[in-house]
Formats: sequence, structure tokens, C-alpha cells
Amino acid sequence: MTSSRIYLALVLLLPGLLRAQSPGYDTAWVIPPEPPREFRGAWLATVGNIDWPSKPGLPVAQQKAELLALLDHAVQLKLNAIIFQVRPSSDALYDSALEPWSEYLTGHMGQAPEPFYDPLALAVAAAHARGLELHAWFNPFRAQHRLAKSPPSPTHFARTHPELVRRYGDELDLDPGEPAVRAHVLQVVLDVVNRYDIDGVQFDDYFYPYPVKDARGQEVDFPDQVTWQTYGAPQGLDHATWRRQNINRFVQGIYNGIKIAKPWVKFGISPFGIWRPYNPPSVRGFDSYAKIYADSRLWLASGWVDYFTPQLYWPVASPQQSFPALLQWWQQQNILHRNLWPGLADYETGAKFSHTEIGQEIAIERHWPNAGEIHFHLRNLLENPALNQELRFNYSQTALVPPSPWLGVTPPAKPVLQLLTQNGVQRAIWEPGYAGNSPAKPARNWVLQTRSNGQWQTEILPGPQYSWSFFGPTPQTVVLRAVDRLGNLSNPASLTRAVRTHPVLLSHYPKI
Repeated sequence: MTSSRIYLALVLLLPGLLRAQSPGYDTAWVIPPEPPREFRGAWLATVGNIDWPSKPGLPVAQQKAELLALLDHAVQLKLNAIIFQVRPSSDALYDSALEPWSEYLTGHMGQAPEPFYDPLALAVAAAHARGLELHAWFNPFRAQHRLAKSPPSPTHFARTHPELVRRYGDELDLDPGEPAVRAHVLQVVLDVVNRYDIDGVQFDDYFYPYPVKDARGQEVDFPDQVTWQTYGAPQGLDHATWRRQNINRFVQGIYNGIKIAKPWVKFGISPFGIWRPYNPPSVRGFDSYAKIYADSRLWLASGWVDYFTPQLYWPVASPQQSFPALLQWWQQQNILHRNLWPGLADYETGAKFSHTEIGQEIAIERHWPNAGEIHFHLRNLLENPALNQELRFNYSQTALVPPSPWLGVTPPAKPVLQLLTQNGVQRAIWEPGYAGNSPAKPARNWVLQTRSNGQWQTEILPGPQYSWSFFGPTPQTVVLRAVDRLGNLSNPASLTRAVRTHPVLLSHYPKI
């Protein structure tokens, strides 16, 4: 029996302590306003200890406390998703049999936390307890970051398969043209998908590495000539086309693999914000199609992502990299209507940006369907006072993550709702409903809405929560809906004091 059912049974069986359903409340068919929806994500970066842990080698208790504090601050800002970097450089911030522990935890690659704990398991459980989605962020092909402090451990891919790793500038990279490399990364991703209750997988903008230059300022080509001659030239493919084909096959394979394993886990990519210069015509800048072989427009148009987060790290008024112009162009490429949530350069606030720039970009994004954005990066949101205040102003109400209807539209079961009074305090308690004759799956979140004096209030509560206390005047109407992990809403369970013979209808909800 679940804890919620035990609690409900005790409530109904203890006479004198509680009075069942408050006087004057009856079930009623009430249509509440639609809750606000907006993806409000933030990247939680571990590479270089940007966000967490604050430095390597901290005691485990301090690591845990820092992580939980970051998630608490995310809730205070009314964010609803965290993009947690779990694989910065072919390493792991989780318990893996495939790759070594990251040096960003203990200071030494391959060294497990002591006493032992699993940071990803902790992050997933803590995020869900706070009503946050948790997406696992992978860097697919980096093997060693230029700022690495410790050498690759004996179990690192660069040591076990040096023939598949290339030194490029001051970093090590896996060779995407090697089929064994792509198979390994797929195995790593699916290992996490299968073993952890994550809500999504995300790749950043690193595919083939960004170009490096020699001492004369000339670009150095990535050293995969032998790989191309082995796999690309026999197919009659030029070097650039073959590289793009490798990445395209990889992205499609990751998407299909995730959907076979767990169809509800969302897959997202955050590519460089410009596909190619002159797209749209006013845009100039880095050519990610030609330089890192990322045909990101194809991935979006082909439906190989569930959400797409181009890094639009430029101001609204930038003449050659205009935020609204680029956002509109990407929306026009989104022919399958996937969720499109741009990445914002919050880290530039106070340097290149005024804090109001982020608010302007949020306002522009809200003109498009299924609005949302992802902020880089979480600690910056908390430690920049002006930016923090800007977000609190723009995120004045909580919001649900927009749905992903191509992944499923079946609503969850309507919950069972009761109002009870204890020591003069009115409480709503609930439990999942029934799917046929069986108890429904636990909800990812709950939407609790109350109406008093004609005004509606909305609370979005985490799935593990099964009660809510009302302090002050009791509401006239209480409505509860379950939310599944795809964002689908159940039919409302409602109780109201007023006797009505027709539904309560609202045509709109106040702007976020």
C-alpha cells in the first residue's frame, strides 16, 4: 500500500480527529482555467566545476548539500527543469561500468566518492521531489578537456581504445567516423536511460570539434584522414559530406534507441545557434554545417529530436545575429512542430548584456507556441542579483512543461480528492485514481487550483506530494488534476461549496 493510501485510510478511520469531507462541499463538474505552460530550464554544468561541485575533492556531505541547495534555488526561481551534465569528457558523474568516475567529483579520474553515493541518482530523486524534470546532459565525443587536471584513468576510453581517439589541439576527441565510437556512445546513453528515471537526454553543441589553429593562425584539420579513407572514400563521399553523414546517423540512432528503451524519455539537442550564415539572409557568423559538420536543420526537420535548443547567445538588437530573427528562422524550419526552446546567454549579463536583455528574450519567445527557454547556467542565475530579480519578475507564477503530443496524448487517470478539517485547518488530500480496475501510475506532478471570490489560484505540486493545507479563508472551489511525464492532464477532480447546474468556464488564463 502506498504512503498516500495509508494516510487516506487513517484519515477515514480515526473518528474525532478528522471530519470527513468538509460541510457544504460536494463533487461538481468544474472546468478550471488551463494552467500556464512554459519550459523553464537551466544547465547545471559540471565541466571545470562551473556549477557543481564548487570544487573537486569536497567531502561527500558538502557535495550533496551544494547539489540540493542548487535545486532548492531552482524551485525558488520557479524553474521546472534541470539539464544536469553527467558526462563532460567520456567520464561519469554517476555509477558506471562503462566509463570512469569524473575528476570533477574527487579530483582524480576513476576515483569514486567516499563514502559512496551516486550523484545522478540523488539528482533525479531530489529533482522529482521538488517538481523538477531532470535531463541528463552528455558531451558525446570529447575525451579530455583542455582544462583537465588529472590524466585519463586506466578504464578511460582513451586508454582502452587509443586507436579510436584523436589528439586535436590541446584536447582528446573520440573519432565520430569510427563505427565503434558511435556504438560506444550509444551504449553509454542507453545505459543511463535504462538505469535512471530521467526525463530527458540532451547533447550540447560539440560534434566534430570546433576548429583549432596553428601558430600561424591557420585552421588545422581534424586528423581523421585514415578513417575517411577506410569508411568514406569507398562510398564515393567527399570528406565533409561523410563527416556530416556520420553525425546524422549518430543522432538518428540515439533518438531511435531511446524510444525503443523508454518512449517517454525526451531527447534534445542544443546546437550552435547559426546553422549556416545567410540563414536568414541578415545573419553572419560561424558555419556549424561546414566547420563542425552539424546539419542541425536536418535533425529538427526529420523529427530526430523531441525538443530543440539552438544556442541563441546574442542580443535582441544584434544586427548580424539578431535573437528574434534567428528564433523566427528556426521556428520556420520546425515543420514537425517539435518543442523549440532556445538557449539564453545569462552568463553574459553584466558583461555584454544588461539584465533586462534576458527578460526581453523571454517575452519574444512567449509569442511562439509551447514557449520555453534554457538558461546557461544555473549558478549564474543565483549569484547575479540583477539577473535573479529579472527572472523572479518574469517567472512570477509556476508553469508546467509543455506537452510532447507525438510521444502520447492519453491522459492520466483522474485522482481521488477529499477535503478534511483538522484542528480548524482545512486540508486537501488525494491519491492516484484508477486505470480500469488497477491503481493508476504515480503522477509526475499535480495541478491544484482553487477559486475564491471569483479568482483562481494555481499551484503545481510534485508527484510525491499528496496533501495541501489551506490557511485563511477556505476556497469556494478546489480542483485537482494529475500530470503525467509527457505533460498530459487528467480530467479534473473537483469539490465546490456552491450548488451549480452548469460548468464554471474560463476562456483564458492570465499571462505568465
